[in-house]
Amino acid sequence: MELINTYTLEIKKSKFIAYYYKVETKEEIDEILIYLKKEHKKARHIPFAYKIDNIVKKSDDKEPSNTAGTPIYNIIIQNDLNNVFIAVVRYFGGTLLGAGLLTRSYLNSAKEVIKFVK
Repeated sequence: MELINTYTLEIKKSKFIAYYYKVETKEEIDEILIYLKKEHKKARHIPFAYKIDNIVKKSDDKEPSNTAGTPIYNIIIQNDLNNVFIAVVRYFGGTLLGAGLLTRSYLNSAKEVIKFVK
């Protein structure tokens, strides 16, 4: 596994920290998730998406359905990425963003984290 890039976005005091990893196995993803959960103990959510050949998965991690994992996954597919894991750590800033802004925040975090390394 290799950390390729990170990107931080702040919206209404909520902080979104995107991580872009090159991965080869599901086990590497499990290790990264353990690390991120340890590193960001106070984070409210860590949604993610990955694609390793024909193996794909996305998770909203308790965010409203399809507001987090799906937009991250869509960035992976639109950019034809493979062997990739993108997670976005969210620290809640005290203001509810609503589904539209929340979805755009995850989408833009994923878009920006891959921007200069494709």
